[in-house]
Amino acid sequence: MFRRWSNSLHDDQENDELKHESKINELKAALGQLSGRSLKYCTDECLKRYLDARNGNVGKSKKMLEETLKWRSTYKPGEIHWKEVAVEGETGKVFRANFHDRHGRTVLILRPGLQNTTSNDNQIRHLVYLMENAILNLPEGQEQMAWLIDFTGWSLSTNVPIKSARETINILQNHYPERLAVAFLYSPPRIFEAFWKIVKYFLDSKTFQKVKFVYPMNKESVELMRSYFDVDNLPTEFGGKATLKYDHDEFSRMMIEDDEKTATFWGSSDKLKHGSSNGYSGAEVVAEPTSLAPPAS
Repeated sequence: MFRRWSNSLHDDQENDELKHESKINELKAALGQLSGRSLKYCTDECLKRYLDARNGNVGKSKKMLEETLKWRSTYKPGEIHWKEVAVEGETGKVFRANFHDRHGRTVLILRPGLQNTTSNDNQIRHLVYLMENAILNLPEGQEQMAWLIDFTGWSLSTNVPIKSARETINILQNHYPERLAVAFLYSPPRIFEAFWKIVKYFLDSKTFQKVKFVYPMNKESVELMRSYFDVDNLPTEFGGKATLKYDHDEFSRMMIEDDEKTATFWGSSDKLKHGSSNGYSGAEVVAEPTSLAPPAS
């Protein structure tokens, strides 16, 4: 009985793999001949993410992917250098953590209460840069990242405008499909509710389901978060036991090294010219990856 069930399960898995492979090949054919960075970008894993984002509809996936390729050719996220956005990172409002979640995913920590600039365009470029960097540092075989958002010090005065929030969400959903595994919003203040009531309508259903609110006094939400993170790795700001540190100088050095890896991956012949950055004490970050992950999407 168990053997028949096991064989049936194995057959179902093989059928799913064949269906995925067939859809990927169909999408490849629909896209036609690609070259240069577009060819390098459109790996099988990338095509699968776009298919998953559009529930396997090849036509919709093709349209979505073509729009991303157009966006990448003009916005050039892979060519943003740390020196261009380093000022945005001086307070550690967004950075890559020195730990992974229980699934081995790269973690981005966001602290909107530490907003330190007024240029919404550069704030978005900074976040895009760090998403690309998080993907660059994904462990082999891992496709997604996790976000931890700390609302300490957040107020309406540090809040991003609705227009910028919508643009950020559109970039995440349309050009980085299936890259976000989960986003934990930790202890948001009551005044955030009015902002959220507007922003949530910009989220598609899949992204909306990935957003989790966690309140320290709500046992169920705390347990959900701890099912994703080891409490010994989790900073105290998120209910864990670890110390959250951000050292801007150290983080900048790592980003500059990663800029060189990114340029090598994409075949950029431009020589990166790096300037010095002003520091803010304290961040531990993930060790350098031993190999490059698949290109970002």
